Amino acid sequence: MAPKLSDSVEGLRAAGNQSFRNGQFAEAAALYSRALRALQAQASSNPEEESVLYSNRAACHLKDGNCTDCIKDCTSALDLVPFVVKPLLRRASAYEALEKYPLAYVDYMTVLQIDGSVTAALEGINRMTRALRDSLGPEWRLKVPSVPLVPVSAQKRWDYMPSENHKETAKIKSRETTTAKNRVPSAGDVERARVLKEEGNELVKKGNHKKAIEKYSESLSFSNLESATYSNRALCYLVLKQYKEAVKDCTEALRLNAKNVKAFYRRAQAHKALKDYKSSLADISSLLQIEPKNGPAQKLRQEINQNLN
Repeated sequence: MAPKLSDSVEGLRAAGNQSFRNGQFAEAAALYSRALRALQAQASSNPEEESVLYSNRAACHLKDGNCTDCIKDCTSALDLVPFVVKPLLRRASAYEALEKYPLAYVDYMTVLQIDGSVTAALEGINRMTRALRDSLGPEWRLKVPSVPLVPVSAQKRWDYMPSENHKETAKIKSRETTTAKNRVPSAGDVERARVLKEEGNELVKKGNHKKAIEKYSESLSFSNLESATYSNRALCYLVLKQYKEAVKDCTEALRLNAKNVKAFYRRAQAHKALKDYKSSLADISSLLQIEPKNGPAQKLRQEINQNLN
């Protein structure tokens, strides 16, 4: 005999949804709990359905001000199906209500990697940035947990791609996985790129140039519109004596900002190391047109002229 609709997972979830819409949050939570028990009693698992039920029950807890249980249920939902917007937003809201601002920041940032147009996450990031700056000071970004990298498969920009030509779709995915050049970065992408660039900067200060290159490269995969990220990575390549790579990065930096003095100087250094003294002198000349009194550039010009004579 088939179970009654109200006793089935689908029936209990539907009843819970209706109670939630009616503002009966405790009743809705109880119905979602019954649905979870019914689902977990079944022989075969259904992680997607189970994740939705945990997320729905978390929404009830959040409405009732029970932030601790909201966080627990959202975490259970995300353990089953990672990188889903609703449980991430609900957990972020609960963390924020408990003044756990670093954790809320991480969840809001994760949402923006998935979909950079989510208004609640954009507004949340603005609130968290102000709160963290006030509580932790100007270097607050160094004191918050790292934001997990969302895989391309979970990002919204793949949701609406045509499905007729699967081979072509796979090619497009592959291209955009390896470079950000063919898309306009979202607000979330730009923010993630900035965080990664700053992490790279800190690694440079510690002398860890190889790891810094990884951070700068990761930053550029989110947004390749920041001239300083290229010139910073070029510095690392110079230190590691990868001069051709340094030249490439400085050239890209100057394409984005024709007055990037550091890019001119570092490309001049790389050309000099490659014994391309004419190109090195041209870069120094361009730099000195921007900053005529730049001492290191004047000294490098003297060294280059000695090599040319």
